[in-house]
Amino acid sequence: MLDEAIGRLQKELKGLEKEYRVDLPKEIQRALQMGDLRENSEYRSALDRQQYVKARIGQLQKQLKELSLVDLNTLPKDRVALGSTVSLIDAQSGKASTYELVIPDQADFSKGLVSVTSPIGKALVGHRVGDEVTIKTPGGTREYEIVKLATVHDREDR
Repeated sequence: MLDEAIGRLQKELKGLEKEYRVDLPKEIQRALQMGDLRENSEYRSALDRQQYVKARIGQLQKQLKELSLVDLNTLPKDRVALGSTVSLIDAQSGKASTYELVIPDQADFSKGLVSVTSPIGKALVGHRVGDEVTIKTPGGTREYEIVKLATVHDREDR
């Protein structure tokens, strides 16, 4: 799970570093050759892209540093944490839901991938099977019961 995330972030970082060091300087040089910079949209566009790429490189480097510090062996084996898959039952409607807690960059609610920093993730972390959890979201407050838990330690693909 973490190896996959780290690999994806490293791949994006490598591509952005090439763009920042090779592609964008060429693009800026081409735009400079067009003349008047006050009305040169290509030049402004290249500079804007350069600022964005530089900021994104900084974000990726920070995320990679933080991920390298995560020790999966320190994650609990019987409580919800990063990498856990949690099955819940809505106390009101009886509807079942399953979520996997992931790092923010991997979150995709439509696929059941919930960030550990989201309201749902924060509410679930540290709880066990049988616990009742109150989750506050922009849509309102809901009560759930944790009915099944598989931690990162239970996964074979680790």
